[in-house]
Amino acid sequence: MLYSCSISYSFSGSSIDYSKVHSISIKDFPNVAPLVYAPLSQKFNESLKDKYTRRTKLQILRDNSDLELEGEITGYNLAPQAVREDAYASQPRLTITVKVRFTNKTNSEEDFDQSFSAYQEFSNERTIDEVQDELSQLIIDEIVDQIFNKTVANW
Repeated sequence: MLYSCSISYSFSGSSIDYSKVHSISIKDFPNVAPLVYAPLSQKFNESLKDKYTRRTKLQILRDNSDLELEGEITGYNLAPQAVREDAYASQPRLTITVKVRFTNKTNSEEDFDQSFSAYQEFSNERTIDEVQDELSQLIIDEIVDQIFNKTVANW
């Protein structure tokens, strides 16, 4: 008897079976977090769509796709991680949380409803207004990577 094994590698970071999966729909993720940073939703939506456009051959559709991503931004929190003797935060942490619902119409075992979050800490010598554009993009990039890995990387 002969046995054979095949392993498929992808340098794009995805392991999509393009013979079965051709398209993805990515709905806009509204910001429903109690603390609102106005550009957050737009920055997140653009980064998420850009990741799938650049790293896969999937066609992005509005509806009726093989893969579907939807959800909302549920958290945008600023919290102190360390307190100095004078009761001021010495290491504030910005955390963003995104709730994601993923549907794979070709393999329902891969469907999930899950929250993803990431954070960045910064020095109290700077205000949140000074750092939130930079930090939010770093956090968004990390969350988008988490979502991408969970949906199409299948490591």
